[in-house]
Amino acid sequence: MTAGGEPSVRRQVPAEALFMGAGLSQHLGSAVAVGLFAHLPATTVAWWRLPVSAVVLLVWRKPWRVRWTGRMLAASSLFGTILGGMNLLFYTAIDHLALGTAISLEYLGPVAVAVTGARTARTRLAVVPALLGVVSISGIGLDWSRPGTGTGVLFAVLSGAAWAAYIVLGRRIATNRDGLTSLAVGSTVGSVVLLPLVAPTAALAFASPGILLGVLAVGVLSSLVPYAVDQVALTRLSAGRFALLTALLPATSLVVGLVLLAQVPSVGEAVGLALISVAVLLANREGTTRGRAEGA
Repeated sequence: MTAGGEPSVRRQVPAEALFMGAGLSQHLGSAVAVGLFAHLPATTVAWWRLPVSAVVLLVWRKPWRVRWTGRMLAASSLFGTILGGMNLLFYTAIDHLALGTAISLEYLGPVAVAVTGARTARTRLAVVPALLGVVSISGIGLDWSRPGTGTGVLFAVLSGAAWAAYIVLGRRIATNRDGLTSLAVGSTVGSVVLLPLVAPTAALAFASPGILLGVLAVGVLSSLVPYAVDQVALTRLSAGRFALLTALLPATSLVVGLVLLAQVPSVGEAVGLALISVAVLLANREGTTRGRAEGA
């Protein structure tokens, strides 16, 4: 099935709802991943997300039934490698920085995409409250005297750059052919390309049934579900608007914390949620206006 053949039922689901659902899945996966860090290096947990999602996608999409050109294979392979690299870079960053700080720095990548891809002044304006909202939620407070801070900042920024590349390349793939099938191939290739980085510790995932189950859960919740949703959303959104709506991800983490962990948001977090809501409203109004103009 091509991108143009997306079922109408999925088109009826608002993009914001897709992002919230994907964010919920991703944060649940992150909660499981935290428990695995005592048994596996963070980068190894990040790598396992690729092969787990790849196996499910291969069985589901059956990419061998598609006629592939060399260009299609190259693009999908690059996409999968960037996706896996993004995860490894981010997990390395949070090994040295507070999670909120790393998220704020990583979000610079999507913000750059949103700015460069903005078509109207409204979208460019929406970037400002989105960025301020993420900063307000996460709170950037760097202690440069702490060992590893510089390393963490470097890897967080590199992860943001990979995130930007993922958005731009992912949209091209999703709008030109079946994005989910390309994701299956890309995840498979990315797993092989990045395996040498974690080869010494990859087998630790089989140390016990509990660890293996946790690895499988992280792969499904943090990679398979959100990245499959991305392929649907990218067929319906510009790269700039998609990048802007990623601001919903840290906001979703607050909702998960409130509902599942009874963690009441602080004043800064509440302000951040309000700012992100304004940004998403601005972006959504532009998307709605353009859709009506195009007869969508």
